[in-house]
Amino acid sequence: MTTTRSRRAAGLGVLAGAALALAACTPGSNTAGDDGGETSGEPTDVRTDISDVGDVTLTVWDQEVRGGQNEQIERLNEAFMEAYPNVEIQRETQSTDDLNATLRLALTGEDAPDVTQVNNSRSQMGQYVGAGQLLPLDDYAEAYGWHDRFGDSVLQNSSYSPDGVTFGEGSVYGLPQVGEVVGVYYNRDKLDELGLEVPQTWSEFVDQLPAIADRGETPLMLGNLDQWPALHVFGPVQGAYVDPAEIRDLGFGNAGATWTDDANLQAAATVQEWAEEGYFGDGFNGADYDAVWQSFTEGEGVYLMAGSWLAADIHAAMGETAGFFAPPPTEEGAGPVTTGGTGLPFAVTSQAEHPDVAAAYIDFLTDADAMEVIAETGNMPVVETSEHEAPDSLNAEVYEAYDRTITDGALLPYLDWATPTMGETLGQGLQSLLAGEMSPEEFTQAAEADYSEFVESNQ
Repeated sequence: MTTTRSRRAAGLGVLAGAALALAACTPGSNTAGDDGGETSGEPTDVRTDISDVGDVTLTVWDQEVRGGQNEQIERLNEAFMEAYPNVEIQRETQSTDDLNATLRLALTGEDAPDVTQVNNSRSQMGQYVGAGQLLPLDDYAEAYGWHDRFGDSVLQNSSYSPDGVTFGEGSVYGLPQVGEVVGVYYNRDKLDELGLEVPQTWSEFVDQLPAIADRGETPLMLGNLDQWPALHVFGPVQGAYVDPAEIRDLGFGNAGATWTDDANLQAAATVQEWAEEGYFGDGFNGADYDAVWQSFTEGEGVYLMAGSWLAADIHAAMGETAGFFAPPPTEEGAGPVTTGGTGLPFAVTSQAEHPDVAAAYIDFLTDADAMEVIAETGNMPVVETSEHEAPDSLNAEVYEAYDRTITDGALLPYLDWATPTMGETLGQGLQSLLAGEMSPEEFTQAAEADYSEFVESNQ
């Protein structure tokens, strides 16, 4: 049966669109057997037209708390409720760290949201999938055409086998809105004052750091109180020394790689040397992440290695003074190699009372109209990125860096995805490495122990 879904998005510039309501299956549902009884595990028909499902309150948890992130989700939520007056979105926002903590507790109780953003990692999404706490969305993917909308390079980041063992393939458990790339923000005025230009190769970038420090400036701003920010410094450094194929295996927790080779040791030694030379400034291990990037926007430091998700807020504070480039390649003209992927995907919990409504909401957040809103609010659409006009000069550079990385270079997984405990292992390890309390050999050995133990147990 074919139906038409109208979208009324007043004041948003989101055009009304038509969607086919396709018959498919709801994963994990019950349906009547031949004898009229219920057969556990058999699916019922998917509903893509949710306008006549009755009044529904959809509880959504997200971590879209910063300026541009919050603006896009508020606009899309308003548009969704106008398109479907029978659905009320009850939104709860939390920081990333708070969401990670509260979601784990909620999924084991009776107060889980219907839709939630979930960290892609094995320690989050992987464990929830294995515990049956998230719904596989394959039938919705077929009904809504998600495999046509998103490439495999996007969907693999939120795909698992139903037992949560295999990462990067299997069933789709969520959809992201934005692409992410870790690169280098810079202060144009500071570079001009120092007589420096945007480096074109990795060696040029590294050579600039002591020159900046000698002039009394902080070369690289870093707030590592929460430990994870140092991963966004180490990842690009690792990409300069380690083969991208090996980093992918390490990041996805797949067999066949090692942390203890000379290339990874060199990466660890490099970031430790940067800390010893004072390139991160004073007290960086005890400094708050948000406070530090905000200090950067106020004129402190020259470079900030961080993700594309900060672009809207940094541009709002600095305007044309802020710039961005992907970590420069080891050879001029080559493609960038850096950490990145997608924003946290939106998933449907197994406790959702109306999974059809939840899936329709996720589809709404990630369709072509939504990508326009995402771009307008200073965020980077995860699909067809180069086809969207960036809202400002900084985001134009972010879009270009992301596009160059996925087209000509290598966009590598976040290293903490690899195992259920790798985030803690690398976070604590990098904090100790940068503090001089752990040698590069000890750091790589600790990462190898976590990785190899998991790979062996995961066979």
